Amino acid sequence: MSGRWTSRRRCAGCVSEFKVFGARPGSVEAVSEFDGFFAEQAWLQPQVKASQRRLNVRSSDRRPAVEASPPNRDLTSQFAYGLGYLKRPEAVEVDPVSLSLADLEAVRGQPLFPINGVAEFGGVRDAAPAGGARPKTTVRDEHGALWLAKFPATGDAFDVARAEACTLELARRCGLTVPELRYLRVGGKPVMLIRRFDRYWAPVGELPAAGLALHESRPGTGRVEGRIPFASGLTLVACSEFESRTKGYADLSAAIRKHVHPPSIKAACQELFARMVFNIFASNDDDHLRNHGFVFDHSQGGWALSPLDDVVPRPGFAYERMLHLQVGDEGKLATLDNALSRFAAFTAARADAVELVRRVWSEVRQWKTTFEAFGADAKLLAQMASAFRELEDIASPELVAEIRNAR
Repeated sequence: MSGRWTSRRRCAGCVSEFKVFGARPGSVEAVSEFDGFFAEQAWLQPQVKASQRRLNVRSSDRRPAVEASPPNRDLTSQFAYGLGYLKRPEAVEVDPVSLSLADLEAVRGQPLFPINGVAEFGGVRDAAPAGGARPKTTVRDEHGALWLAKFPATGDAFDVARAEACTLELARRCGLTVPELRYLRVGGKPVMLIRRFDRYWAPVGELPAAGLALHESRPGTGRVEGRIPFASGLTLVACSEFESRTKGYADLSAAIRKHVHPPSIKAACQELFARMVFNIFASNDDDHLRNHGFVFDHSQGGWALSPLDDVVPRPGFAYERMLHLQVGDEGKLATLDNALSRFAAFTAARADAVELVRRVWSEVRQWKTTFEAFGADAKLLAQMASAFRELEDIASPELVAEIRNAR
């Protein structure tokens, strides 16, 4: 991206992908080459090349955040779009909240600051290499498609790679959007691979065929790789890491209604509600704002909810469990009654929300069948049993009857 970044606190660069083929010294054994894959790492760089950002934002219901004198300007990053860049058809906003391009004249030649008093633009945070508690890297398969590889961590109590792969397959069967998955063993260690959903393949200057999700496109003769802009839930909710612990699914739904491409809003809100319900059933309490995301769908000309990833059940024996994000009127309490207490944030009719719960439950109650079909052995099934909740454990008797009788 053409523009100028400054920070009173530290250098706040944009992102550029720097590719290193082959594992770095000290990396996981055999990461650089296995089953046709090779490693690729990314680091923060001073600027984004416009050629890597081909997608144009067309949204009339958003306003740029132009703050000439924010109260914390001495502590925050600031950015000014290059005048030539704004004339390019491939211009795209790194941060759809603070760096919106909905009104080009309002941002032309203007210094822009992060909104809500946060110290840096969300686009800078989102561009950092994959983080989290577990070791991971990006790899390419034998055809050149990009995947995220997740490796075991010291002290794992169970095969997390297999458990996550099985859980994501279960989520797919619940009707949730999940990228392509693979499970393999490298040097005797389990590895889960998930297709990166911020890339697509198509002929130069074109998009994949209509009806095909961008991230589901494949490499082929005459096709080149394109990048799909990504923004985390943390960026679209426009809050700091510290403040994010006070946010909930309703805040994400509000961000969807404000920033997602209008024709996709209804489906995105309903899928977000279904993801929350799935996390309640699976005891996935790692559902923080960074584990929710949005991609710019060029085929639709706007932002969309990104596919689901990073979902691991947490075994436990506590009857009362919590999610990371706020669920409903009873805070983070992981119950279906609590989820339905705020149904209006996701769908207009309560009956539709109950039907979404029924759809998820009808698949999750058969979780063992899905796990076995996806390679889980008896040991892993026993280890996961306490993570998956029975309907009667997370819903009042009245709600249980309502769900069972839903259309």
